[in-house]
Amino acid sequence: MAEEEKNYSKQLLGKTVVTKTGKRFGEVGNISFEVRTGELMQIVLKSPTTYTEGLDLERDSSNNLLIPYSSVIAIGDFVVVAEEDIL
Repeated sequence: MAEEEKNYSKQLLGKTVVTKTGKRFGEVGNISFEVRTGELMQIVLKSPTTYTEGLDLERDSSNNLLIPYSSVIAIGDFVVVAEEDIL
């Protein structure tokens, strides 16, 4: 039985968030999660690009841009998101 690879959320902090087509959104500043279940809910963007600022994305109470974690399709050197799942 293969050992499951685990990604810890703190390893995502500071990674650049890009779309499948290579558009840069910013960096992972924080991650919000459901306390009861531990489910990752949203990526809080740090240093959002001007492209991202122009989108109608959800914002938190501190006016930070939020990306639904469900839109993440790959994690490696970058966090890759499906732009069509966000807009």
